[in-house]
Amino acid sequence: MSVDIRNKPLRVAHFIATRKGDAPRGPAVFLNVADAKNRLLNEGELAWVYGPRRHELAAVVLDERVKAGDVWLRDILGASPSENVRVVKPDLDTRGRKALA
Repeated sequence: MSVDIRNKPLRVAHFIATRKGDAPRGPAVFLNVADAKNRLLNEGELAWVYGPRRHELAAVVLDERVKAGDVWLRDILGASPSENVRVVKPDLDTRGRKALA
């Protein structure tokens, strides 16, 4: 049985909740460069963050301070610290597109 490293769960090591007036706001997922590379994610792209209660789109931020296997989340409501989440690149090429005739 093989494990797909592109979909391996990551532990929420840090959670940032912003307030009105804070400069950096909005949903973001902070990843180690190696974890982002395994998931084919680049800085600034959107990724699905699947938590235990819901999933959300978030901007990808690459940060070397994040340990491999961990993520930091900002303004994502579906997960809490020490829970596991999955970070997945959206497949925008094959989903429900109809050819124009």
